[in-house]
Order: sequence, then structure tokens, then C-alpha cells
Amino acid sequence: MASSFSLAIDSEYCPRWKYDVFLSFRGEDTRRTFTGHLYEGLKNRGIFTFQDDKRLEQGDSIPQELLKAIEESQVALVVFSRNYATSRWCLNELVKIMECKEKKNGQTVIPIFYDVDPSHVRNQSESFAIAFAQHELKYKDDIDGMQKVQGWRTSLTVAANLKGYDIRDGIESEKIQQIVDYISSKFCKSTHSLSFLQDVVGINAHLEKLKSQLQIEINDVRILGIWGIGGVGKTTIAKVIFDTLSYQFKAACFLADIKENARKNQLHSLQNILLSELLRKKDDYVNNKYDGKCMISSRLSSMKVLIVLDDIDHGDHLEYLAGDISWFGNGSRVIVTTRNRHLIEKDNTIYEVPTLPDNEAMQLFNQHAFKKEIPDVCFKKFSLEVVNYAKGLPLALKVWGSLLHKKGLTQWRRTVDQIKKNSNSEIIEKLKISFDGLEPEEKEIFLDIACFFRGEKRTKVMQIVESCDFGAEYGLNVLIDKSLVFISIDDTIEMHDLIEDMGKYIVKMQKHPGERSRLWDVEDFEKVMVDNTQLSFLRRLHLRGSKNLKRTPDFEGMPNLEYLNLGQCTSLEEVHHSLRYSRKLIELKLYGCESLVRFPYVNVESLESLELLHCSSLEKFPEILGIMKPELKIWMSCSGIRELPLSIFHLRANLTELEFHFMNNLVSLPSSICKLKGLVKLIVPNCSKLESLPEEIGDLEKLEELHSSYTLISRPPSSIIRLNKLKLLTFAKEESEDRVYFVFPQVNEGLLSLEELDLSYCNLIDGGLPEDIGCLSSLKELNLCGNNFEYLPRSIAQLSALRSLYLSNCTRLKELPGLMGMQYLDTLDLSYCNLIDGGFLKDIVSSLKKLYLCGNNFEYLPRSIAQLSALRSLYLSNCTRLKELPEFPQQLDTIKADWSNDSICDSLFQNISSLQHEISDSHSLSLRVFTSWAKHIPSWFHHQGLDTSVSVSLPENWYVSDNFLGFAICYSGELIDITSHLIPLLCDDGMTRKLVLSNHSKCSAQCTIHFFLIPLVDLWDASNANGKQPNDYEIISLFFGELKAFGVRLLYKDESELCIGIRRSRNEETSCSSSKKQRSQVEVPVSSIPMQFFPTSPGF
Repeated sequence: MASSFSLAIDSEYCPRWKYDVFLSFRGEDTRRTFTGHLYEGLKNRGIFTFQDDKRLEQGDSIPQELLKAIEESQVALVVFSRNYATSRWCLNELVKIMECKEKKNGQTVIPIFYDVDPSHVRNQSESFAIAFAQHELKYKDDIDGMQKVQGWRTSLTVAANLKGYDIRDGIESEKIQQIVDYISSKFCKSTHSLSFLQDVVGINAHLEKLKSQLQIEINDVRILGIWGIGGVGKTTIAKVIFDTLSYQFKAACFLADIKENARKNQLHSLQNILLSELLRKKDDYVNNKYDGKCMISSRLSSMKVLIVLDDIDHGDHLEYLAGDISWFGNGSRVIVTTRNRHLIEKDNTIYEVPTLPDNEAMQLFNQHAFKKEIPDVCFKKFSLEVVNYAKGLPLALKVWGSLLHKKGLTQWRRTVDQIKKNSNSEIIEKLKISFDGLEPEEKEIFLDIACFFRGEKRTKVMQIVESCDFGAEYGLNVLIDKSLVFISIDDTIEMHDLIEDMGKYIVKMQKHPGERSRLWDVEDFEKVMVDNTQLSFLRRLHLRGSKNLKRTPDFEGMPNLEYLNLGQCTSLEEVHHSLRYSRKLIELKLYGCESLVRFPYVNVESLESLELLHCSSLEKFPEILGIMKPELKIWMSCSGIRELPLSIFHLRANLTELEFHFMNNLVSLPSSICKLKGLVKLIVPNCSKLESLPEEIGDLEKLEELHSSYTLISRPPSSIIRLNKLKLLTFAKEESEDRVYFVFPQVNEGLLSLEELDLSYCNLIDGGLPEDIGCLSSLKELNLCGNNFEYLPRSIAQLSALRSLYLSNCTRLKELPGLMGMQYLDTLDLSYCNLIDGGFLKDIVSSLKKLYLCGNNFEYLPRSIAQLSALRSLYLSNCTRLKELPEFPQQLDTIKADWSNDSICDSLFQNISSLQHEISDSHSLSLRVFTSWAKHIPSWFHHQGLDTSVSVSLPENWYVSDNFLGFAICYSGELIDITSHLIPLLCDDGMTRKLVLSNHSKCSAQCTIHFFLIPLVDLWDASNANGKQPNDYEIISLFFGELKAFGVRLLYKDESELCIGIRRSRNEETSCSSSKKQRSQVEVPVSSIPMQFFPTSPGF
């Protein structure tokens, strides 16, 4: 297996990695602290990490198995600590790591600086200098040894120059989380899958054939169908292909078990999952499959994606999830697995999965029966017989192998005989042997899962099974051991389709439908109804998705009914009134019954769950019979219910949460809701006809959250101020002009715990806010966006705990009251408030960190903005009249503005030039970096390109004393290391300085750009100038170390009258041997000088 496996791995799909991560570290420094915690974090995320737990770190020699582990690791995390360089073991390990980095498909190396300055590692100073002094003393008379020491130095310098993590800068646990997140999201998923491949028998043949059909190297869009019978391994093959290839795409999504998930959920839910995975942002993008179709085709049309649609069984699945190749960007691939060939035949390539040949079938069986590839001799004869009857079907081989594992020879004979007796062609009959070996209680658990609970959460199924006096946990573990069920990643209970079919087959063969305890087949159910059969044994009735069911039958003949699932019976209009007699009913599901209009009674004596979600035609809640259990949960979001009966809240003192989402016919809530003394959360958003809350709502003394956004409520009851434990209150509306004015009651020193208040777009006018709003002493966030007041109550300045104040789109606002009392205010949003030049930033507290002023009409910002000493972010986009930026506060590092305006760019760098730059040491220069959001480098930068480095040819007499400010730089994305190099006219050494971007933004999004200025005064080193002056230097070079979009401009205090000479023409050759370079003296304004730039390398 190993040799054939390597053929597949060595293909272009992905490098062959055995481990995701190799950890290199100094054991005595960090094993029990940082490295130990990092290893646990990686392991818990499922990242295969090699950590040498037995390392002694003595001498120079590293064991061969450790060298092999380095070679087989995709990423090397090197943890530099103070004593790292004292270990020759660690240094040799690092040399090997750096060698592997330079190879084709080389590993990625990420340095981590733990309690050590990166410059100490890079320059071998401080503790590293002491360690190398000892090494050089040891090898002073050994030429080979000294060469080895030099190799260690080189490896340390190169490694320390790589992008990595400085643990000194933050909280250790947060840094570990960042590292784990980065490794998990950035690198190829293939390590896990390729290690797993060694147990996937026959996978190489599939990979080679699929490779030729997918043709990843061609930049078109293709849909590939993987087709075959159930249990042949379609999903396994698709998963391996997905894990192997996904790193080559911009985004990838594996939608598992679509057939089952589409039954449980509407198609738009799967569309939302697909969009969330591919766009890397979890959200409910669409509410119906038609919008989803449009959203997928519009949002993904420019993205190269890999999608697997696993187990489709209906034409709608492909139509609404991947309906056409035009939906996806060039290079995309869609892989579909199905049992139904006709669903994928149209214009698509199809790969038919064959059953296993005899040798591979034997190998797979042996893996499960003996946990090895070669069986014991005494079992060989029986193994051959089992494999022969399996006919190459992987599922049967796996199940039977698990069944026979650890059994003796006598049991083998008996079991194999059973398999031979059931020798018909139906594989279900063959699989049934595994069921026959279960204990009675285990059989009942299995049949319940197969008939009703596949895809349900494990905890829920365990509760239901335990209510039947079965040993739930033990029984489930037995089923898992016998490969009859498995637990998915989201903790749901799953099984193969054939196993499910086998379970249902067993139930049908056991008894006449009228004598069963389980019914799920509509035809069986209709038969017993026609025959008027009494269903006295029936406990579970599952008719979900029965499209033709209009009325339920009489339930009087079902006295033992416990579970009734009528979900998604879209034609169902009426539930029979006899349901009132179903006293043993525990769970009732009517979700998605969009035609249901009559549901007169429900008995709640035993009821624990009632689902009425999306019953859009049901206007009246059923009459409640019996005493309601405290644990009863009711779901009725998106139903058509207009009113809730008073009885629904009786005897519900233990209820802590109530949710009514999207109940678009709900007009009011009953006053009895206010008797729920234990209620903590009341959530009624998007009830578009809800006009009021109960007057007695103030009686809910434990209420902490009240969500009533997007309703018609415009006058909250005055008693609301008595909710002294309330922390969150929202009445936010959608943007609309046709609405009544909102009035919030006087606070009267109530709402003592309120921390967040959202009244955005509530059509508040002057007087709509209470004059005593300043009494909300705990308020931390106040959202008043989109309202129509001209003035705010003056007491608002008394909100001493306020941290965030949002006033965007308050277009009529004329005056902002003094905010000096808000000593903790750190975010203020005044965007799109029609602000003009004037004192709109008077009396603003110095604690402000974020200031939003987008879309306003001022030409100049107040100079007082420079006094905001804590300000870090300033947002000025769409301020079309803004002419220049003011003087900056010292802490500012993020600016969003219109960078197409040259005067804005110019004033930005004029400001930057006035800020102090700290020289870190003789080799590095600490610079301030400013971050913004933009797709392109501003045109203000004369010299732009895309490369890992750049050299700009400087014009004649470019340096003008007292006028030249420095080199203005702009670049995209994230950047850690950068080096500048100033090169003189003669071919001798220039001036090189490492630039330390001390406050660089952690944001690495593609739409971020960053600005900084390299002042010549800090770059200039007179001791290395050898008598030269700045104008004797002709090139400025920047080395980014990675591909970057960049812009460069020479910055002067005043360019309007500046004329300088430009470089002589290109056809005049430069000689490195000449004693002096000649330049032509053509006088032109500096702004028109076309300075040359060209890529170079650090060895320039």
C-alpha cells in the first residue's frame, strides 16, 4: 500500500506531508510552559503536530527519525527562547529546517520569539552572543566546526527575518490562539487526509482517474459527478479529493449528506451554509431558494472555488446549489456524489465508482476484522468466504469485519454460516447479520435511530432513549463499535443509507403495520387507516414531508402515541381534534406546515416539545388541555399566529426565555406574560404587526434582555423603567419615512442596570428622548442613528459610563451638546450628519479612540482634533469637500479618507513628517504606520508596482536642504519586515537600515493599505557617507520580503516652485570604474519628474 500511495501523493495535488507542524524548541526553556500549551492548542484543533517528547538535546547528533519528521512536516514552528542557542541540538535542527524550506515544495517556517528580542536572534547578540562565544571557543581549532558555527549563524539570521510572532507583545494565551488559528486556516488540509489515505484501500486508482477528469491545470469551470451504488465509497473518495485539493482554491466547501439535510431543512439553509463557508462569514444570506440561486451566482462568479455536493437525490439540489458553470469563477470545480446518474448526466463528466477488486477487498476486510492487512492463518478460509459474499462493497466489508473483530474461531464459523445462509443478492440481507448480533435493548435503540433519529443531536436522542428505560449511552457505543452508526463533527448521530434501509427493512418484516410501534411509511399508514386498524402499539408516527396529507386521522385509536412528526407536510390543513386525548404525547412537530389553518387542541400533560415554526397560515394557537410541564418548549417563529392565549403562560414560573421571531401576524402579547417572574430574556424581533408591549411589563423583575426591533411599537409602556435588572433594550427600526414618531418614557432614575440601548431609525424628533436620559447611570452604548431630532437632551452629557455613541445619518442634527461628562467615551459616530465647518467637536473628551465623520460637508477639520490624545482611528470617507487633514494626535494609526484627492495625501504625509520617529539601534529604524481601507494604491504616488522589492532611480539634485522631508511609502496588506537601502553614485556600499513598523495593523485584508514616511535625517548615517552628500546618492531601494503592491513618492515641504535637475538620458552608460558620474542639467518642476524604478534583490 505504501508504495502505491506515494505515487498519488507525489503528484501535483499536494506535497507529501506526514505532519502538519513540527515544533522546534529548547526543552528546558519552554517545554512545560509556552511550547506545552501551544502543542495542546494545535492538537485540540486537530492539527497533526510532531513534538519530540523524549528529546535529550545532548551533543550534536540528531536521531534519524527526528530528521525524517522535519522533512515530513508542512510547517515548522521554531520557538526561540533565551537559551535556544546554547543547544547545538537545536541549532542543527534549525539548519535542517532551513534546508527543507529551500527545497521544491519546501515547508513553511514560522519563528516564534518567546521572551527574546528578534534582533538578538537575528544579530546573535545578548544571550545568543554568549552562547556563540562558547561555541567558537569549543571549535576554535576545528575548521569544520567553525564552518558549522557559521551555518548556525546564517540559519538564525534567515529564520529571524521571516514573518513570525513576538510573544512579548501580548497575552500568551491570545498569541497561542492566533498561531493555531493561522495554521488551521492558512495551510493545506491534505496533511490529515493524506495520513488518513494510508487506511483508504484502493484510493490511488480513484485519485489517478479523477485527476485526469478534473484537469485542475485548465482554467475552466467543471462539474464532475461521482456515481455508484450505496456503500461503494463515493463520499469517502469525494472527501479525500476535497482535502487533497482544497488548498489550491480561494475557498472550498464540502456540503455533506445533502439528501438528509434537505429533508430536515429548506434548500435555502444549505445555500446559506455554502455561502458562509465560501465567503468565510457566517450569515443568513437568503430566506428562500430563489434568492439563494441569484446570490450564489452573483457572489461566487469571480471566485475560484472547490465545492463538493455530497449525496444529492433530487434535481432541485443541483439546480439551486450549482445550477450552471457560469455561477463560479475560472478554475472552479464542483464535485457531486449521487446514486442517481440521471441527475448529473447533462453536460457533466461522470466517474462511476467500481466495487473493490478481490485483493483490495481482502485488505479492507482484514483492516476491520484483525486491525492489520494480513489475517491469522486459521481465519484465512473464512475471510475468503466473507469477502466473496461482499462482492467488493466497502460498506459490507467494513461492517462484517467490525462484527467479527475479536471473536474466536467458533464464533467465526457460526457468523460466516449466517452470512452464507442469507446469500441472496440484496446487500441489506447481508448487513442484517450485524443487527442480529445485538442485544434486545440495543436493537430497539438502533431501530429508533434508523427510523426516526438519523441526523438528530446525540444529546436529544439520548434523552428520548433513556425515557424508554434503555441504557442509552452504552447501547449507542455498541452501535458505534459495530460500525452501524457514527457521530458526525456537529455531534449528530449518522449512519450510512444502506444501514438505514436495513433498519427500516427489519421493522417492516417483523409485523403487520397495525401491530408496529413505529410507522413512517405513508403507504403503510394509509393502509391501516383504510382498514380502520387500531394502532394500540404505536409509539412513534413519522410522516414528515408527506405532500398529499391534508387532514390527520383520528388519534383515539393511538393511546400510546409519544412522538408525532408532521413536519413539512405542506398540504396539511387540519389536525384532528382527537389529539386532545393523546396524554402520552412527548413531542409534536408541525414545522413547515404552511397550509395548516385548524389545530383546535393540544394535550400538554406529557408534552416537552411543540414545533409550529413556519406555520404561516395558522392564526390561532391551539387550546391547551392539561397541566403544562415546566420543561415544555414551544417554537412558533414565522408562524401566522395573531394572539397568544392567556393559558399558555400559566404555571410557567420556571421559564427563563421566550422567543417569537418573524411572527408577522402577531399584534400583541397577553398580559399574563408578565407573570413569568423568572423570565430573563424576551425576544420578539421582526414581528412586523406587533404594536405594543403589555402595560405590566415592569413586573418582570428578573428581565435582563428585551429585543423588540423591527416592530410597530412606538410607545413603550411607562412601567418599563421599573426593569432595574435590564441590561439590553432595543427598539431599532428599518429605514422608512412613513412611521409615527417614537417616544421613550421618562427615566425617573429607573433602568439602573441598562448598558445597551438601541433606538436607531425610530423616527425620534425633539422631545422623543426623555429629558432625564442622563439618569441611565450604567449605559455603555447608545445607538440613535437615523433619527430626526435637531437637538439632544442636555442631560445626555451626564452619561458618565457611556463608551459608544452612534449618531450617523441624523441629518437634522444642529448641535451636539458638550460631552465632557462622558469620561469613558471611546467611540463617536457622526457620519452623514450634514456637518459643516464649525465647532462640531467642541468639548469632546480626550478618551475618544474611534471617530467616524464620513459623508459630511466640512472643508476643514477642527484643529482641536489634535488634542484627542487617545484617538487611534479616524474615518473620513465620502467627505468630498475636505481639502486637507489636520494635525494628528500622537496615537492615531488608522485613517480612512478619499485618497484620490492629492491634497489629502499630501497633508497626510505632511502630518506624518511632524511625528517623532524613534531610532531603535544602529541597524534599525522604528517608524509609525498608518492604515486605511482602499483597493488600490493612490495615484498621488508617482511610482507604483507589484513586486517583492523595488528600486527608485532618484532625480538630479533630489535633496534640497530644509525642504526635503523623506520618502513617502504606501503598500498593501500585512507586512512585518522591510529594509531600505540608499545607494551612492559610485559602486561602493550604500546605507542600509532595517525598518521596524512598530505599530503595524494586524489587519491583513486585501483591501487594506498602509502609509509610512522614511525621513532622510533618520536614514542618513554620516559615519558611512565617506564624505558624500545626499545628492551623491542615486537609488533608494526597498525590500519587502514578499509580493506587495507599492507606491513611492519623494516628499517636500513645498513643491510649487521647486525645480531640480533630472538624471541624464538612459542611453548614457554608467561606468562603475569612473571616478565621478555625469548628469545632464535639465530644469523641470519636481512634480513632473518621471523617476525610474525597477525590481532588485537584497544582494544589490
